[in-house]
Amino acid sequence: MKKTWVMVLGLFMIIFLNGCSKTVSGQAESQKRIISVATVQPEGHPISFGLRAMKDYIVEQMGDSVEVKIYYNGIMGGNSEALELLQMGTLDLVATSGSNLESFDDSYKIFGLPYLFRDEESFRKCMNDEVFKNLIYNCTADKGIRGVAWFANGVNNIYASKPIHTPEDIKGLKVRIQSSEANVKFVQKFGAAAVVMVYGEVYTAMQNHVIDAAMNPEMALISMKHGEVAKYYSRTEHQIFTDMLVGNTGFLDSLSEKEKKVLYESFQVATNVECEEWDKQITDCIAEAEKIGVEFIEVDKTPFENVQKTVREELLAATPVLQPLYDRLQEIQEGK
Repeated sequence: MKKTWVMVLGLFMIIFLNGCSKTVSGQAESQKRIISVATVQPEGHPISFGLRAMKDYIVEQMGDSVEVKIYYNGIMGGNSEALELLQMGTLDLVATSGSNLESFDDSYKIFGLPYLFRDEESFRKCMNDEVFKNLIYNCTADKGIRGVAWFANGVNNIYASKPIHTPEDIKGLKVRIQSSEANVKFVQKFGAAAVVMVYGEVYTAMQNHVIDAAMNPEMALISMKHGEVAKYYSRTEHQIFTDMLVGNTGFLDSLSEKEKKVLYESFQVATNVECEEWDKQITDCIAEAEKIGVEFIEVDKTPFENVQKTVREELLAATPVLQPLYDRLQEIQEGK
């Protein structure tokens, strides 16, 4: 049923997007290139800021020869549906979470490893490394998808109904997680119970003491109102994920040299603007959270990381493709 819906939507969008523009006299002009972009995010999200900056740059450089259509709010379906449409060639570009790309290639599981990056500055340094970035971008090319830009998606910290200063404070808690082997092992290693739950249910579950804690960037405290029911936010900085802008390989390969130059410059613009807007919105969220009584706790990360070393080793051993990626990331962070 899902596949049928995607194909019907895809057929409709192909007809819609591939219309030919006309002159006033009715004579057909040469068909302009229409670039279709989809995201599940609303227009006020940092990713949407980045996509609009990308669009503006493309239009500024190429004028009327191109039209960029951005579809917000999941209008093209959820992440899975949008990625299917991307593979079909109905969509040209899709902004999605890196975790949604794990089903296309195990390389994306690298971002789930606990304490992979020292901090967000290290994460951004690694994502700007051409060797590592291209390994990630190209790992899904055989599936018809290629990465073209990355987006900041914040740092996962633990927030709870009680203060967490040490790993021992997590023992016995019920912690909400997204479904993944890495997250289950992470929580269980602290002696806590992992509770798989959709994001939209966290507020009520915490309010009713179904769970005691969750793991998200500061944005969740305000955008999902979690700061109303969890007054302690501990900076464990245990995971740093990335969102991705991925393109259909057929579309990318079809670009002329001029188009390729402009578009790839625009992809870098998208990353830069998104990261700037992310930092601004996070700063605003922290200020708002403090106003409603959230306490931010700076923890010593070393004991937390020490607990998680064996988890990281187990995950690396279980998925051999991750080891060379992990080694490269360590080299970058060590300045090699």
